[in-house]
Amino acid sequence: MPFLENTGFRAYPLLRGGHAQTIGGSVMVPHLRDPDRIEVIDTPDDDFLVCDWYYPDTPHASASRLAIISHGLESNSRAGYVRRMIRVMLDAGWTVLAWNFRSCSGEMNRAFRVYHSGATDDLATIVKMATKTGQWEKVALIGFSLGGNLTLKYAGEAPDDLPESISAVVGISVPCHLDSASREMARPENRLYMQRFLSSLKRKVRFKAEQFPGRIKLDGLERIETFHDFDDRYTAPIHGFESAMDYYSQASSLQFLDRIRVRSLLLNARSDPFLSDECFPVELAHQSSLFHLDAPEDGGHVGFISGGARPSFWLFDRVRQFIVRPEVE
Repeated sequence: MPFLENTGFRAYPLLRGGHAQTIGGSVMVPHLRDPDRIEVIDTPDDDFLVCDWYYPDTPHASASRLAIISHGLESNSRAGYVRRMIRVMLDAGWTVLAWNFRSCSGEMNRAFRVYHSGATDDLATIVKMATKTGQWEKVALIGFSLGGNLTLKYAGEAPDDLPESISAVVGISVPCHLDSASREMARPENRLYMQRFLSSLKRKVRFKAEQFPGRIKLDGLERIETFHDFDDRYTAPIHGFESAMDYYSQASSLQFLDRIRVRSLLLNARSDPFLSDECFPVELAHQSSLFHLDAPEDGGHVGFISGGARPSFWLFDRVRQFIVRPEVE
């Protein structure tokens, strides 16, 4: 029965509620040293992906354990929540690889396509590159929001092809049912989030229109106000889907969760303003010995800020515990 509703998470008193937790988590950006190594790898379709490598201060530990972190929509490998996850895993003695989706590294990618919620081929490229030496006894995959959907989908869509070294898969604040989550995001109270995401996505569409003349029509772009309309007009056709609904149907990780054959954790807050009821697969968790669902009442979207006199980040310790100390589950 790996379903945990009473997780022990208690929201920081001054940051109660989904919006407060979400905004609080986004503005508290920790310091982290620069990557120990930046690696640019080629993709099979002649594009590139940029990876940040970090090594722990205990070199003997770094040779056997690796955490691969996937960021969220229109974010990158240097985002505040990624930095906190890196710090926690480094302190636990793990090497960390944080990678950037196409177009998210600060340099626009070369190909016509960019990235989307179901583009697991790029994650597969990262995993193949990172594990080809066979040096890792344990590999953990950690994804946030869109990156969490990618991570869970990757682990479940071809479980026989997963490297044996992958020991744990974690998705945080994951819109695992994309259709209903897109409708949730279109609610009036989420307008500011929607505008921020769409503003960034529209800039990339305009860039791609210049990069590939004649292949993208920009008329009506500025009138788009929802994910569904953007995905129907741009994401779907650019990436080979028939429509937004076809994209959502194929890319949602929910349908792959019961096929994951390693220990997996989905950590979604009930107060997350981005998530629908469908993003809480309680029955599946009840029936599975491998799939864990944590669903605290509060926590927002990639927030989970707790504490008494001073705020602390419960989320990252929870993920570390699941990955590093599985015997307590």
